[in-house]
This record gives sequence, structure tokens and C-alpha cells, in this order.
Amino acid sequence: MKYYKSSVSQSISIQAYSQDCQVPLTCRRAASLKPVRSVHFPNDIVFQDYVKHGELERIGRFMRTRRVELDTIYTSGMAAIHEAVLSGNLDCVKLLVHYGADIHQRDEEGWTPLHMACSDRFPHIARYLLSLGADPELENDCGEKPADLIEPDNKELLELFGLEAND
Repeated sequence: MKYYKSSVSQSISIQAYSQDCQVPLTCRRAASLKPVRSVHFPNDIVFQDYVKHGELERIGRFMRTRRVELDTIYTSGMAAIHEAVLSGNLDCVKLLVHYGADIHQRDEEGWTPLHMACSDRFPHIARYLLSLGADPELENDCGEKPADLIEPDNKELLELFGLEAND
């Protein structure tokens, strides 16, 4: 275990106590040493957090050093591309696709990134995925196509899928 010396002990002098604390004088100095603690998370957990927060530089660094696999399904039930879509960050989605993320990747419930873009009202991401050839006919485990998940008031997504708004 690594230790560092507490800077507090440098500026505080030892004063006499009214009661004996049962700590020998030689141990009082050692008591000012505190252990350095560090927590290490698996690369996948760190990477997932970077994707959620859109930290593009760090995501790129992870991808260039091949520290993660893009098809990994996290404990959230989703892959990195799903997390990026849910964050609404098109640049993050583009970066993951650039490094090989599958635009047809399914989460544990069969949702593709296009399903999520439609469900969460991100027409800019849906447009990008469609431009890359994302299949709008794929169904999730409940038998829903991405267009089935579009809210009736989301005119931009409805137009993108050639559907009429119900006014």
C-alpha cells in the first residue's frame, strides 16, 4: 500500500492533552501518514462512461489502443452505439461508426440504434443512420419497427419515414 505524508502534520504542533490518549509519542507522527487509495474500473465501464458523456477524445484514444470491443453489451443491456444514441450526441455516434460500430447492433431487447433514435426523438441521428443504410424494417423483440416508436407530434421524424402527422 502506498502512503503519502499529510501536509497537515507539518503545520500543527503537538500539544499536551489533558487525558492520556494511550498513543505513544513515536506513533503520533506515524498516525499522520494516510494511505493513498485508488480505484480501478474495467475498461468497458470507463469507456461506457466516456460514451455517455460524449468525451470524444477519450473515446478515440480507447478505440485507437483497442482497449474495448464495440459489440460488448454492458450491464445496461446496450452496446456503446446505443449509449451514444441515447445521449443524443451525433458526433459520438459518428465516431463510433468510424471505428466500426455496427449500425444494426441489437441491445438485449432487440432494439437497434435506429429504434432508439426514433423512440427518444433524435431525428438528426435517425437521418444519419438511415444515410448509412440502417434498416427501418428491422423489428425489436416486441415486433416494433423504428417508425412504430415515433411520437405522433414529432413531425420531423414522421416526415423522415414518410408518415403523416395526425393533426
